[in-house]
Amino acid sequence: MEERYNAYSFLLDRTARKVKQFAQRRFKEMGFNITVDQWLVLKQLYERDRLKQNELAELVFKDNPTLTRIIDLLCEKGLVERNTHPEDRRCFMVSLTSKGKSKVKEMLPKIQEVRLKAWEGLSERDFNHFRRILNTIYENLGGDNGQP
Repeated sequence: MEERYNAYSFLLDRTARKVKQFAQRRFKEMGFNITVDQWLVLKQLYERDRLKQNELAELVFKDNPTLTRIIDLLCEKGLVERNTHPEDRRCFMVSLTSKGKSKVKEMLPKIQEVRLKAWEGLSERDFNHFRRILNTIYENLGGDNGQP
């Protein structure tokens, strides 16, 4: 029985890696000049405007040192800016620049095409089962149940 669960974990990990590799390859082919992880940060900022750096880290499932490196690179590209929090000097607020907002708007429709590739041949019923199973696994491991 344990072997089967190991195989499922392997399949889950393998698939997640393949999805990310596929997306990164398509990003490069489309000339986006950003990584998938950088995209996740840009998208969260686009949807939420300004965020504390630690809030952003939670939303994109990155530790603070990793997120700091991502934000540094995005700042160098002129896509985001980091400012001291007005009430807490130990905390940084991160937001998109106008160039960053334009980049996200440009990328959004193309990202949708990339995402749809993984779902080809799957029905709505397949997707609903898949979502239910992944949410159950997530909750079993201590995740909140507020996930989509």
